[in-house]
Amino acid sequence: MKSVQNGDSFGTRLIHNGYESDPATGALGVPVVQTSTFNQGPVFGDPPAAAGEFDYARSGNPTRKALEETIAALEGGAKGYAFGSGIAAISSALGIFSAGDHIIAAEDIYGGSRRMLNTFYRRWGLELSAVDASNTENIRRALRPNTKALFLETPSNPLLKITDLKACFAIAKEAGLVSIIDNTFQTPYLQRPLELGADIVVHSATKFLGGHSDVISGLAVCATEELGQRIYAVQNGFGAVPGPWDCWLVLRGIKTLKIRMDAQQASAQKIAAALKAHPKVSAVYYPGLADHPLKAVHDAQSPGPGAVLSFKTGDTGAALRFLAKTRLAAAAVSLGGVETIASYPVRMSHASVPVEERRRLGITDDLIRISVGLEDTGDLIADFDRALS
Repeated sequence: MKSVQNGDSFGTRLIHNGYESDPATGALGVPVVQTSTFNQGPVFGDPPAAAGEFDYARSGNPTRKALEETIAALEGGAKGYAFGSGIAAISSALGIFSAGDHIIAAEDIYGGSRRMLNTFYRRWGLELSAVDASNTENIRRALRPNTKALFLETPSNPLLKITDLKACFAIAKEAGLVSIIDNTFQTPYLQRPLELGADIVVHSATKFLGGHSDVISGLAVCATEELGQRIYAVQNGFGAVPGPWDCWLVLRGIKTLKIRMDAQQASAQKIAAALKAHPKVSAVYYPGLADHPLKAVHDAQSPGPGAVLSFKTGDTGAALRFLAKTRLAAAAVSLGGVETIASYPVRMSHASVPVEERRRLGITDDLIRISVGLEDTGDLIADFDRALS
């Protein structure tokens, strides 16, 4: 593995990050090492050889190692780990805590994360306080003697609320907490939370990092070796790891991350403005709009607004008609692919959140989330206008 040149720009490091070519063959791509186990015979020789780096593919695989070291380099972390899905990465990060520990989480994190905390981990004795993290004092007020972690997501899913990461991480460090943030929407191209004080960054690599809606994968990056050892113990113990082909697909997707996100967020900016001016749209949520309530905070910690936005139609029927009539946006779960995806949070990402809680958070039946793809911007705007009208 070549040394990474820290002076290179992010776009260059997507391509030149130590895994430009295979040292054994010169291939311009990471090999897919499709195996479940590795020969340990030399260990038992006379004299015995040192044990190899790999023994069993659950514990490590060369293709997975390439992905893990790549995401660690891009996030600026000490160690990176790959998982079979985004929720597996999140669950594994939470798996380093113990029964009786208390976790403070932003109240509008991804619905699957809330479900995991409120069901699976609650049965194991983890305690949860969900707060509006856009007001950092809510975090301070939620602190308890047994609080061990802070879990954030910004921009939030699906209302694109913004959290002041530096201020939140400062509170966490003062209280001795482990700070975890879901960076799926922004990716390390548009937001590097470890530089702002986070301890663990998690991703659904299924989304923008993979970028083609053809793989399920998750990633976690730790700021320190010590946290990395704790995460690895969970990864190796639970075994929720991706296969080498999935790792290869994410590595392939990462190479085009910058150029895809540049185009997608430029399109999202124009679409958000068009929706805001549309008579059939009652509200638009996007940190690229000048009237977003915490746009200044977002701009201070991210160089771009991203490619996800949400809007409300004013009534349920109009939202359902939009999903049925749009021609260029797939009505589907997930986001971050080359195709535009229109999601219906109340039946998809946040279906497990109780109705009254959804309404309190503003996740209403007329809310639609859009992940902007690589189609022509004008075609998308025209299609959305037809579907709304």
